[in-house]
Amino acid sequence: MASFMNRPDEQFIELLKRSGSPEKNEALAAQRELAKALELPLRQGVLVGDIVTGIFEAIPMEPGTTSEFPLDLLAPGEEDEFVAYTNPGHGRIPERHVEGDYVMVPTYSISSSIDYLLRYAREARWDVVGRAAQVLEASFVKKINDDGWHTVLSAGVDRNILVYDSDASAGQFTKRLVSLMKTVMRRNGGGNTASLNRGRLSDMFLSPEALEDIRNWQVDQIDEITRREIYVAADGGGVLTRIFGVNLHDIDELGEGQEYQTFFTDELSGALESSGSDVELVVGLDLQSNDSFIMPMKQEVQVFEDDSLHRHQRAGWYGWAELGFAVLDNRRVLLGSF
Repeated sequence: MASFMNRPDEQFIELLKRSGSPEKNEALAAQRELAKALELPLRQGVLVGDIVTGIFEAIPMEPGTTSEFPLDLLAPGEEDEFVAYTNPGHGRIPERHVEGDYVMVPTYSISSSIDYLLRYAREARWDVVGRAAQVLEASFVKKINDDGWHTVLSAGVDRNILVYDSDASAGQFTKRLVSLMKTVMRRNGGGNTASLNRGRLSDMFLSPEALEDIRNWQVDQIDEITRREIYVAADGGGVLTRIFGVNLHDIDELGEGQEYQTFFTDELSGALESSGSDVELVVGLDLQSNDSFIMPMKQEVQVFEDDSLHRHQRAGWYGWAELGFAVLDNRRVLLGSF
């Protein structure tokens, strides 16, 4: 797609003008070409602009296929049952049969549309049309973000573990909270020290306010040299986005009164620290194994011209996709509060 923040090439401008033609057939033919020209960049933009594809693995699937996924053979709490035995001088090796379960992940359609006045196309107002394309892209991104994060939060609530730093003031993000969440993730991840694919806290998602708390850590939290590094670090700097080997991600939807935290408290009936003094939610994930967060996708975003708008002197596009979300093992999710 041409960059709509800069003037596109003359071929694209001519196509845009023809899409606003008063001749219906000519306008619809040009709008069809324009929709196909927009489809691939829009599809790529949807996957780039969101905050879930770094968590969920997109799994392309053919339409009509069954979206079944095997669960881990080791169910939570059964890790200690799978051990080796001392083999006697004679006699057969003990047998152990395992059988995994499958889970069906339902997929569903999401759709969106956008339209604009034909005169914007006739006048080659690529800035207006480009903004319309961005709004269409943003609508898909928003829907995918919300559905993916609602799935993550639901899995965390179902696990029924909430970690908090009892020594910290309400609303204060501390490095001790990071340590506590690392330990709880390890203790409740199953297995032992040498277990393969054992749970480990690799990423934490928190509010921008929590990340700013790090900039205000005093000498009782960190030494002066580290404070200096934090003071001069830009957003995205290593000293701000990685603590004890855990990657920190700030997202606007987390924080006091923000929509994902509101979804946690209102829709899922989740609660922050038991005394009610904590004010913010933090989400810890184990993303090192890439075996739990899945997004089956039976149809990527498709875009079509809307041929019903010409009589209203408008042009537009509509599109849809078919996908689903699942967390196969909620031991990979851990919630905390501060």
